[in-house]
Amino acid sequence: MEDNGHHVLLRHPRDWWQAARPHTWPNAFAPVIVGSGAAAYAGGFSWWRALLALVVAWALIIGVNYANDYSDGVRGTDEDRTGPARLTGGRLARPEHVRLVAFVAFGVAGVAGVILSLASAWWFILIGALCIAGAWFYTGGKNPYGYLGLGEVAVFIFFGLVAVLGTQYTQLGAVTWIGAGCAVGIGAISAGVNLVNNLRDIPTDAAAGKITLAVRLGDARTRILYAVLAATPFVMSLIMGAELTPLVVAVLALPLAIAGMLTVLRGTSGRELIPVLGTTGKAMLLWAVITAAVLAFNAPGV
Repeated sequence: MEDNGHHVLLRHPRDWWQAARPHTWPNAFAPVIVGSGAAAYAGGFSWWRALLALVVAWALIIGVNYANDYSDGVRGTDEDRTGPARLTGGRLARPEHVRLVAFVAFGVAGVAGVILSLASAWWFILIGALCIAGAWFYTGGKNPYGYLGLGEVAVFIFFGLVAVLGTQYTQLGAVTWIGAGCAVGIGAISAGVNLVNNLRDIPTDAAAGKITLAVRLGDARTRILYAVLAATPFVMSLIMGAELTPLVVAVLALPLAIAGMLTVLRGTSGRELIPVLGTTGKAMLLWAVITAAVLAFNAPGV
């Protein structure tokens, strides 16, 4: 079959699975896990609200991944990639189909978000709408902010501050400084995942006019910033440990983060940076699980 003059190959569903970028899913799971732990520590855990928050975050990150695939593909940004193949840029699927799947994922996030908002605070609907708009306009629209070097800032805000504190608030009805500490830690390392992805793509992004933060900073400074972001959760563990000493146990996830830091700081480039996405995501998820477990174990009545 043909599409816009190009041959389109009907590939295995694995192409769609890879386009959903499962290695980024810890960015969705981790904030909900640690936000729920922070809510439990303050005496306000709600399992079904936590589940709804997880659906929102998971659907949102899948949506943003397909939206990026579509928007970058139609712009031609993905014509020469060093990372995994994209559906649109690689002509493995029709662009309109990729866009449709992105909108379906956003729709799922929206429905779950409305239910969660009506069960906690109606104005969360507005925050949810902002999150979906932020997901689309990262690479979509006429002036995507991801092309202006603001991608990592958005990740820090949406998958850090909003996701963690939103999860806590919808269960507890308030936010705490422990929740804020968790939000900063998750937001920073989540932004680090995005940054190392853009570090890998500096040559092709610069050539395509996609001026990411990595392109703006340059190779050397991007590597240093990544190390700082990846280390932030563990700094937060030490700070939060001033209130609850067992929280320092989360440094058990540090070796995973260090593995990624060493790879990046040694000057590794191109496809060899891809494994760092996985190790950083695992470090983030393990840190979140340990931190949440400690918080829940020390919750009132436990």
